[in-house]
Amino acid sequence: MRSPQVVLDSLARQTTRSDYKFKRLYRNLYNTEFYLLAYSNIYSKEGNMTEGADGQTIDGMSLERIENLINSLKDHSYQPKPSKRTYIPKKNGKKRPLGIPSFEDKLLQEVVRMLLSSIYDKTFSTVSHGFRPNRSCHTALTQAKNKFTGTKWFIEGDIKGFFDNIDHHILINILRRKIDDENFISLIWKFLRAGFLEDWVYRKTYSGTPQGGIISPILSNIYLNELDQFIEKYKTSFDKGNSRKRLTEYRTKETRLFRARNKYKNNWDDMNEQEKEDAIVHLKQLKNEMMELPYKDPMDDGFKRLQYVRYADDFIIGVIGSKEDCERIKKDITEYLIQLSQEKTLITHSSNRARFLGYDIKVSHDPLTSKRTSSGHKQRTRSMVCELLVPHEAWRNKLIEYKAIRIDSKNQKWKSMHRSHLLQNDDLEILAIYNAEIRGLYNYYRLANNAYKLHRFSYIMEYSMYKTFACKYKSSVSKIISKYSVNGKFAVRYQTKNGQRISYFYNDGFRKQTEISKDISIDAVPMGRGIIYNRTSLIDRLLAEKCEWCNSTNVPLEIHHVRKLKDLKGKKRWEKRMVERKRKTMALCKDCHLKLHNGKLD
Repeated sequence: MRSPQVVLDSLARQTTRSDYKFKRLYRNLYNTEFYLLAYSNIYSKEGNMTEGADGQTIDGMSLERIENLINSLKDHSYQPKPSKRTYIPKKNGKKRPLGIPSFEDKLLQEVVRMLLSSIYDKTFSTVSHGFRPNRSCHTALTQAKNKFTGTKWFIEGDIKGFFDNIDHHILINILRRKIDDENFISLIWKFLRAGFLEDWVYRKTYSGTPQGGIISPILSNIYLNELDQFIEKYKTSFDKGNSRKRLTEYRTKETRLFRARNKYKNNWDDMNEQEKEDAIVHLKQLKNEMMELPYKDPMDDGFKRLQYVRYADDFIIGVIGSKEDCERIKKDITEYLIQLSQEKTLITHSSNRARFLGYDIKVSHDPLTSKRTSSGHKQRTRSMVCELLVPHEAWRNKLIEYKAIRIDSKNQKWKSMHRSHLLQNDDLEILAIYNAEIRGLYNYYRLANNAYKLHRFSYIMEYSMYKTFACKYKSSVSKIISKYSVNGKFAVRYQTKNGQRISYFYNDGFRKQTEISKDISIDAVPMGRGIIYNRTSLIDRLLAEKCEWCNSTNVPLEIHHVRKLKDLKGKKRWEKRMVERKRKTMALCKDCHLKLHNGKLD
């Protein structure tokens, strides 16, 4: 069988050819190696231990399950199971539907996702950031910050219920432009029309991508790439002029300043001290009057620009032009993209805050000078520069979500409070939870100009932690601070095999950072050209045909999975072995796996 790396690289090499159509994709679904790669990609996700509509999970994964899946694809009897629908709470109090596919469907979808990513990713726009290799919310925000310098208006794009309303026929027609394999297309149709189970009642799906499906992100990017191309063409016709013309009033003030300087320079030696002081004051006044005006005409109709950045179904457009231009752009996009929410698609002046990916975004109109050129002249470095900001409600809502504050309904004062659900945890776990929550919020908002405002969030979390410890030990905050103080800092001591260790409360500050991590985004797995396919130890263990409990050889194996190692009580020998090896998996023969689930393995 061909290596997945060879296949995906071959697909990626052809993708930039506009006239090329991909054929015989379906036959790659007969390749066991692809499923082993898919398994190694997704096995660590906790959601795999949640039962799908067929009652199965990742537990008991085996080569036999892969072969059965491949056989059903060969005789075209494969039919994806409907997703089991559940609901999770949203920040606004509403609930978001979540689909749980069967594990076999997840495995096959991961193989299909790899193939589609190799075919399409190189053709996607540079302004598309969602669910792509080496891209993330931070790359989208950084691009917006760099592109929107000088922007006068923002258009905040909101595609109403996008993932639930993708037109299946349009999506399939888009796929057919590059894929000439009806068996593969038919498989995509099956995924789209699989339906879902809600309260054990089957419901058909007539639009949208599979809820919770692994292929949903790549299919949505393929669909929205049409919007990216539309706006790229729209930008070509909208952009106008090479640069703004200079503002007449600015040139007038500049000329007055120039003449005054020459006048005082020529007469300087003949002036007394008072006249010199008055001249300096006059020159400063003229300079300030000039610097209060923009250098170039912000109302220049001969210069227009449109910039656009998208992350999944969330996009923002920056416009240098009039508000009437923005109204027309919004109208034209609405005609192209019917799902655009008119109420939520806002037009915001750049001096005010627009919202994008949880950040506030605005353009500074600060006329103050803050930097000198090599010739000694001051220049404005903040004027019309795009800024990213932490919204106040972002960290306030987190405190409410964590139940770390109580807000007095009368005077609206905030007061930190203990968190009852953490009282049963040990000291180190409580400290680790608070540290992880503080770091998590800071890591997301570290690009913000006002990231320092998270000090307030950290302060309230800190006292919530003190109160949690105090409640746990029936003590006071002051006594807890004194008891856990190490070199003047709050810390928890704990024992390891190598001796005593100390874990401190977060104290690394909240400075703005501009570097984006080179690590791959958690929402994207790199596939296609450049993929390095090395079998993981899990795959080697599955193929070894040796039971890790009874040591039987040349036997088919099943991989036993657990959701979390800390869930194992460590009373049984097989639990102790998994804990000792720090593995959430164990390769067992069928007999041993059956005994484990029947409680008879020890």
